[in-house]
Amino acid sequence: MNRAIAAGLLALTLSACGMEGGRPAPGFSASLPLPPAVPTPHNGAIYQAANGYAALHEGTRARRVGDLVTVILVESVSTNKTTSATTGRNGSASITPPSAGPLDFLNPDALNASSQSSFNGSGTASQRSQLNGAISVTISEVRPNGTALVVGERNMQLSQGDEWVQFAGILRLADIDVDNRILSTRIADAQIIYGGQGAIQQASRPGWLGRFFNMVSPF
Repeated sequence: MNRAIAAGLLALTLSACGMEGGRPAPGFSASLPLPPAVPTPHNGAIYQAANGYAALHEGTRARRVGDLVTVILVESVSTNKTTSATTGRNGSASITPPSAGPLDFLNPDALNASSQSSFNGSGTASQRSQLNGAISVTISEVRPNGTALVVGERNMQLSQGDEWVQFAGILRLADIDVDNRILSTRIADAQIIYGGQGAIQQASRPGWLGRFFNMVSPF
């Protein structure tokens, strides 16, 4: 039995150590431009449509699969919630025994009953998160309605650990400015993942044994 408990604690330790570091989620790699289905032979002219063409009103604005778009991260979320509740309940009952007969010995004061209950409760919760920065992503899919799916990630290997930022979402091509930038608040279904591993991230988390007792503790 002791060996089984030791084996369980060892497995928990290994899983906790694996969860401590974490890894970047897959599926955020850059998308490459789609090659032409049939290569177009050169006819000797200066203008070659197969080499890329942009109208004067489009310029060099990103619009095709593989083009780069810089997302300006301006995420800021602040929430506040306050609740309160008050309840009360009173009740009473009294019985007057007969003054004559077999029940005349009953005391009227002993037959009176009353009850009272009250409850007061309140709660307050607040949270604030903010993320500022910039990340370059690539267009991975262009849709007929003028929207595009963008994905991208940035991995940084630092001296005290690794950090990464991953981004995915759907934007309107018309919202991209002339510098191929767009605010993250104008991107729908945005998925932003910010994580890291290393000495700093490990020091900011409780130990695996403490997390285990917090998970199984009923209090």
